[in-house]
Amino acid sequence: MDRTGIFAGDDPFAIARRWLAEAEATEPNDPNAIALSTVDAAGMPNARMVLLKDIEDAAFVFYTNYSSAKGQEISASGKAAFVMHWKSLRRQVRVRGTVTREDGPSADAYFASRSLQSRLGAWASRQSQPLDSRGSLMAEVAKLTLTKGTNPPRPAFWGGFRITPLEIEFWADGAFRLHDRFQWRRSAADQPWDVRRLNP
Repeated sequence: MDRTGIFAGDDPFAIARRWLAEAEATEPNDPNAIALSTVDAAGMPNARMVLLKDIEDAAFVFYTNYSSAKGQEISASGKAAFVMHWKSLRRQVRVRGTVTREDGPSADAYFASRSLQSRLGAWASRQSQPLDSRGSLMAEVAKLTLTKGTNPPRPAFWGGFRITPLEIEFWADGAFRLHDRFQWRRSAADQPWDVRRLNP
């Protein structure tokens, strides 16, 4: 298989990290933005943009409010998919897999690294729930500023999700829409990858 150049390598997570590093030098905003997809209890799909915070040796990690729509849908199904698209590089990475929570020391450390305003905002927001007005949200932030102080702990309802992929696809734009696509696929997380080139 002619997997050379930007597609070269035997570790898909290393390839993804390499592509993200290249995007960080070219994308004007949020090179780590992903379009995350989940499904609700009726099977209706949902998609939204979130920020990918880590590409580990075996998983992709992002953080959110567990009570949000995406948090509840992930908790119910245990599955998610995302696409990371870089317009400047004309590349994308697609991922589908199973999901587990990251609510231990890594979540604590990431929460502590955020700005104070972001940490207070995480406490104040009942993410995805109806909101009377922006003023009421800001009043809640002000109240929490007084009660939580300058180093608020991570709330129990906020943390990470770790996506362990069963499929990863690397896509690069090709002339005349003859794109290059390589799919890494496995039946379970402890199984070896099968890599194949896909038609554009």
